[in-house]
Amino acid sequence: MEAAHLLYRGDIDAVVDEEGASMGFREFLTRTDAVLSFVVYKDLRDRGFYLSPAREGWVDPSVDDATDFVVYPRGKGPSDDEIAHRLRVVGERAPLPAASIDEHVLAVVDEDGELTYLGTEWLSPSGNADPPLPDSLDATLTDDRLLVWDPPAALYADGFFGQRLAGRNADAGPLQLSLLEAAYLAHNDCLDVDAATVQGHAEAVEGERFRRRYAAYEALRDAGAVPKSGFKFGADFRVYESFDGVADLGHSDKLVRVVEPGHEFLPRELSLDVRLAGGVRKRMVFALTEPKDGIDWLCVERITP
Repeated sequence: MEAAHLLYRGDIDAVVDEEGASMGFREFLTRTDAVLSFVVYKDLRDRGFYLSPAREGWVDPSVDDATDFVVYPRGKGPSDDEIAHRLRVVGERAPLPAASIDEHVLAVVDEDGELTYLGTEWLSPSGNADPPLPDSLDATLTDDRLLVWDPPAALYADGFFGQRLAGRNADAGPLQLSLLEAAYLAHNDCLDVDAATVQGHAEAVEGERFRRRYAAYEALRDAGAVPKSGFKFGADFRVYESFDGVADLGHSDKLVRVVEPGHEFLPRELSLDVRLAGGVRKRMVFALTEPKDGIDWLCVERITP
């Protein structure tokens, strides 16, 4: 790639292949099929970065095989032993296995040759919510939700469980809870409906996907975060990490979408989710979830190198 860049700039006239044939920029780029990598390399060089192809012997052995380029901090180079980004070059139609993304910067080249840089990092959920949980509330399981007839005020006001049946402006009265909220409260012995009944009903309504979503919901709640429906944003959850009660409710911090660990992202899909989250001042997080295993939380956001 460095050779292609030097050919393009006219710093060298040609390169010679193993058979002794001379190649100019056009033939070299065509034969190596490196158009996307060249677009990314030149863009970053134009921005003032030095970068090295992630070849064995060129970069630190700790750099993984999925990395295409190692980008150094502006003003520094390979001899400074400091890396700014591990970068992957991706076309807009190329699927990306979720498990292969390991805090890389994704340089996505669209069909017009425009570049979008997506930063990725692994997170752990956190929050400050610790609401008191009640015991054995009178509740009725319906088709796709659960009704709590006489809830304590703190269940909604301090825990943000459910929504008032009479609307958000109601000060009291029954609460309608999502099946996720119902399952969480049932597992914590807060309802007079047992957890197995709620869980079984929810899985009958939503299928296997409910188990994944519940695992993510439970992990968020147990970490002190407050997850609520993310339907309006095309996500599974919107998440409040700083929560001091419904009366002082601010904006949610993150959008979470639950996917299987074997999920393959399309760059278009990532771009849509990230753009939407950024447009409403939230971070986009994907919960790579197996119902009975751990959860990996992958944050993806647009960056400017």
